Amino acid sequence: MLLHIGIFVTTVFSAQALYDRQSYVVNLTPTNFNSKVINSDDVWIVEFFAPWCGHCQNMVPEYEKAAKALKGLVNVGAVNADDHKTLAEQYKVKGFPTIKIFGQNKKAPLDFNGARNADAFVEAAFKALRNLVDARIGKKGGSSGSKPRSSSGEGGDGKDVIELTDGNFEETVLESEDMWLVEFYAPWCGHCKNLAPQWESAASQLKGKVKLGALDATAHTVMGNKYGVRGYPTIKYFASGKKSSSSAEEYDGGRTSADIVQWALDKLAQNIPPPELQQITDAEVLKKSCEGHQICIIAVLPHILDCQSKCRNDYINTLTKLGDKFKKNMWGWLWTEAGSQFELEEGIGIGGFGYPALAAANIRKMKYSLLRGSFSYEGINEFLRELAVGRGSTVPLKGAQLPKVLKVEPWDGKDAELQVEEEDLSDVDLDEGKKKEEL
Repeated sequence: MLLHIGIFVTTVFSAQALYDRQSYVVNLTPTNFNSKVINSDDVWIVEFFAPWCGHCQNMVPEYEKAAKALKGLVNVGAVNADDHKTLAEQYKVKGFPTIKIFGQNKKAPLDFNGARNADAFVEAAFKALRNLVDARIGKKGGSSGSKPRSSSGEGGDGKDVIELTDGNFEETVLESEDMWLVEFYAPWCGHCKNLAPQWESAASQLKGKVKLGALDATAHTVMGNKYGVRGYPTIKYFASGKKSSSSAEEYDGGRTSADIVQWALDKLAQNIPPPELQQITDAEVLKKSCEGHQICIIAVLPHILDCQSKCRNDYINTLTKLGDKFKKNMWGWLWTEAGSQFELEEGIGIGGFGYPALAAANIRKMKYSLLRGSFSYEGINEFLRELAVGRGSTVPLKGAQLPKVLKVEPWDGKDAELQVEEEDLSDVDLDEGKKKEEL
């Protein structure tokens, strides 16, 4: 009995936090956050995490290493956002881990967008500390901002532009699978300053699709020289997928946010493959497609007895063509057979009749939109076109959670045969009718 209690206590404790009391990382809560962070004169790096988050768990050794190295210089803390949701919401935490730097202006912490290793954490901490010291002695240019350079305040606010350095460039850009546009700039460059608000606005519009970074080539000369930067600003394009140091191509688009966004989306569409239309065979398929994309398209096709292989393949081909057409939106695409996933159908408002049917679900917002028009290329195309520009009515998902999914066998691509049960006639007297006739 005591053993069971001990196991239970250990399990609960480990689920509550990633950092124990002996850690150099300070566990922060709504009770101590203001006194330790906001009302202090020190620089703080604060991670908002969830105990179940794999990326958070993987980051623990590097974060601990940075905390130990920064002891006495910069404070390093962590907030369990699962336990302290109000605190996480106050700082607009949308995913895990989220790292913020509380420097000169504690009311406006900075988003840390660098590599998740000790070197990058330390580098960001020292920069914030230097800015704080500069501000205290009245040195111009001292600021807690991590924006690559000051902007005119138009467009985005700079938080979506990722600051790059000689130290984090390789891991952040070259080792990622994302598509990147990188601006090499000089702080004194007038053209760079003019580009800043446009670059920031484009970064915000392209968030989740294309990453935009900026590197001060006067301070980080290794990367500037490596990519042959001779003037400012110079913009380089790195395609999605595997990259090498020679992967960079010249950006040849315009310098307005609209030009940058359109150029990036065109490149993205050229390089990304069409999405795979997957059958929902278990909960993992649904979760991966819906939680891993902003929107997932779910089609419910007629039962194979009502619509044989040719009929079903026609529907699948239509959906595949539309997936290719809208691929730059990077949605998830799924289908299931009518009647095989009752709770899913109920959750997205498809009530057991009227097949084929289609819905678009946004799992982050727990809402969906149902196709009201015809299930045809033209009908679905119009529905998705409206969806892509943010139009159309939405309805909350039933129960505000991902519907339960049953495990089913994948379709084998063949027609179905109606199974006819043979009647057992062993107890029937076949001579009975003949006897009656004789009478």
